[in-house]
Amino acid sequence: MSIFAVEYIYGPEAEAARIEHRPKHREWLAAQAEAEVVLASGPYADGAGALLIFRAENETAVQNLVSQDPMTIGGGVTGLKISGWNPVIGQLSRFVG
Repeated sequence: MSIFAVEYIYGPEAEAARIEHRPKHREWLAAQAEAEVVLASGPYADGAGALLIFRAENETAVQNLVSQDPMTIGGGVTGLKISGWNPVIGQLSRFVG
């Protein structure tokens, strides 16, 4: 398994969609966290987006997961970036390898 950092971008034009879909988005994230697929997630303090840390086989698997997120489906995410990440120190490093 590998670790991926996913950055959601929240444009101001999608604020209503984010408000509408946030409860289902958080339910979905909680289920993914329970399964240790999402290791951490949360919005940026400035409201411009969010960072989600996924555990998955590959980037394609992460793309498939993100496409199931109610926030993505509902149009609350206006952009995203997926990057492989290698935590070497700290709590998340135990999920690598």
